[in-house]
Amino acid sequence: MSLAGRILEGDLRAAARLMRDLDDGFRSAADEMKQLFPRTGRAFILGITGPPGAGKSTLVDQLTAAYRRRGNTVGVVAIDPTSPFTGGAILGDRIRMNRHADDAGVFIRSLATRGHMGGLSRSTGDVVNVMDAMGMDVVIIETVGVGQDEIDIVRMAHTTVVVSVPGLGDDIQAIKAGVLEIGDLFIVNKADRDGAERTARELAAMLEMKQTKPGDWQPKVLMTEASRNCGIEEMVEEIGNHRRHLVESGALERICEERSVRHFMDLLKERLFAEVYGHIRVNGRFREIVEEMTSRRTDPYSAVERVIAERFAAGATPLS
Repeated sequence: MSLAGRILEGDLRAAARLMRDLDDGFRSAADEMKQLFPRTGRAFILGITGPPGAGKSTLVDQLTAAYRRRGNTVGVVAIDPTSPFTGGAILGDRIRMNRHADDAGVFIRSLATRGHMGGLSRSTGDVVNVMDAMGMDVVIIETVGVGQDEIDIVRMAHTTVVVSVPGLGDDIQAIKAGVLEIGDLFIVNKADRDGAERTARELAAMLEMKQTKPGDWQPKVLMTEASRNCGIEEMVEEIGNHRRHLVESGALERICEERSVRHFMDLLKERLFAEVYGHIRVNGRFREIVEEMTSRRTDPYSAVERVIAERFAAGATPLS
């Protein structure tokens, strides 16, 4: 039986193996995803982002527990820094979620960024789809951090939660990074620290300055102490309010359509690059082009036009 078939029958080992194959870029994983894709589109995708040290992993752990108490199954995709030794994910923060290890209603997968710009790894969308097909009600994506270029999460999640913490100058960073534009809910975690209320007030004041239209979602600022499970239920309630807003306003359908467009475009770009680059690397043309460019006998623009024309000329055989 295929991996996809075993996954649909509840085989967790098969799911873990397919996620590994997706992360490693194995071409065979695409055939498995073709079988799983019709079973996706049901999970609610929740993105958790914020600067390192904001307590995102502890918050995700408490959110997972809160959703389980409500009877929901939960998938967690935790994006980690890339290990300089193994090239895989550094799993330091995942120890905070160990209490869910024996819960069949929770599936946790760590992924390394592998240098991918945007805050998420290349395979994140596919791994989310596998969890969706497994029947997870909620899939939580925890990013490695947030910055001006790390906003992929808002393009993948239905609800994006931006986590802040007092004492890191986040109010200023929020403006610089533009995170006010991506958050559907703002959390000031570690609310027992000095300055927490001031951080929350400043965030709320900046949100009030945003230009909005009638009917737009108005993000709130909530305070939590994830380590003591304080404020988590209020957070889950507000996430639910945003989900209802998405459904009732029709925004959820638009988000799903935009996600489909990006998924197709990303796969097309990846496949076209592999098709063209793989061909010229195998037949030696890549080395020839580099030498011609180095000696200024050709320019990169003409070289690209030439290899594309050669590759897609009538009768060209695609790489297997």
